Amino acid sequence: MKKLIFIGLALILFVACDKKKERYTQNSPEIETLKAAIVDYEAGNWEAFSKHFADTVKIYTNSENNHFTIDQAISFEKQNLAPFSSYKIKTKPSEFEMVITDKGDTWVNFWGVWQGVIIANNQQVDVPMHMTLQFINGKIVEEHDYFDNSPVVSAMQLIEAASKASVEN
Repeated sequence: MKKLIFIGLALILFVACDKKKERYTQNSPEIETLKAAIVDYEAGNWEAFSKHFADTVKIYTNSENNHFTIDQAISFEKQNLAPFSSYKIKTKPSEFEMVITDKGDTWVNFWGVWQGVIIANNQQVDVPMHMTLQFINGKIVEEHDYFDNSPVVSAMQLIEAASKASVEN
């Protein structure tokens, strides 16, 4: 009987001490990987940037249907960044969080502001953004980016209108 009680207590102690992986945190290796990817993005270090992603990554930009590979995404970024003299992702104040889903999938969410300065007129544009990224073995395997690009479109339309007006005069 004493052995049974001892075994029961030992089992309770073992189960109580079983450390489960945190399902929500704002500090994790995955968050640090995303922060490093942001630094590489801001520096235009595309080779280092691409190393944060799995070869099979799917990157969805304002879409749930169409995705980019990492090489396509980098090409897309280079093209979109051409009109800017500088750009950055404001990470302060912002939010990073990592969650582990009920299925055991690891996702990192980020809310911040993309900020760029247009070469043609030195106008600064701010674009609120959200990113959610799935990680497997420390690499990004799926990314969803959501943003409202209308501040950039409006600024470019004003530059185009001013250019047309100067040609007509």
